[in-house]
Amino acid sequence: MDETVLAKVRIVLVEPAGPLNVGAIARSMKNMGLSQLVLANPQCDPLEEDARKMAVHALDILENAQVVGTLPEALTGCTRAIATTARSRALATQLENPRIALPWLLEEPAQSALIFGPEDRGLSNTELNYAQRFVRIPSNPEYPSLNLAHSVTICCYELYQTISDRQEGRANQELSPSFLSPIPPEPFSQVEVAPLEVREGYYQQMEAVLLKIGYLYPHTATSRMEKLRRLFNRAGASRAEVAMLRGIFSQMEWALQSLPQPVSPELDQQDN
Repeated sequence: MDETVLAKVRIVLVEPAGPLNVGAIARSMKNMGLSQLVLANPQCDPLEEDARKMAVHALDILENAQVVGTLPEALTGCTRAIATTARSRALATQLENPRIALPWLLEEPAQSALIFGPEDRGLSNTELNYAQRFVRIPSNPEYPSLNLAHSVTICCYELYQTISDRQEGRANQELSPSFLSPIPPEPFSQVEVAPLEVREGYYQQMEAVLLKIGYLYPHTATSRMEKLRRLFNRAGASRAEVAMLRGIFSQMEWALQSLPQPVSPELDQQDN
């Protein structure tokens, strides 16, 4: 098993409230070869007795879990992020099967993240803005809501199985005649995608400038920015490309402050 690939995937829990869930998640992660657990604003003590009992032999994952205040902090250094959701959203969002979407996290040589929401509400639209793709675990429509720990376990299994299938495919290819060999897996992407915190800085700057020039209005800025974020997240821009885009907005800010403002026709007539 290629543990180095799985070691680059973070399991991010947003505001987890149940220590039993946190402990069970640590155990599932260790079962499936994942080791990075990040808790954003946890509502429980991840090291309390119930969590330790559920973790069993995965206490090292609990003890090494990173605790941060916000979701953006949890994603620092990541270039790809997938969010999980079970609810339909007003915004048109493509929800994918975990088996289809999750291998995408393993194709990135840098850090990537799989985000899970709080037990009582799931991820909000604002929190979903930090992801580029979204998964929903297929389940019985009469009772589709899964326990947090169960959801994480299913996703961890799919990640583990992806690596296992790739290694098995390589082994079969070496042993089988060429006409029986399976199609080899695509090589991991080597594109230098900008980390999520770099893109977040760009989004903040873009929103500020678009408000100044009147393209965005305060009462609709949130919904419009959600669409713009999704567009640029899908593009997978590199650091250099984000820097170029930020340069455009910096020039726009300079122009707004430095260039002479056009005189309105009404004021021009009054002066005459």
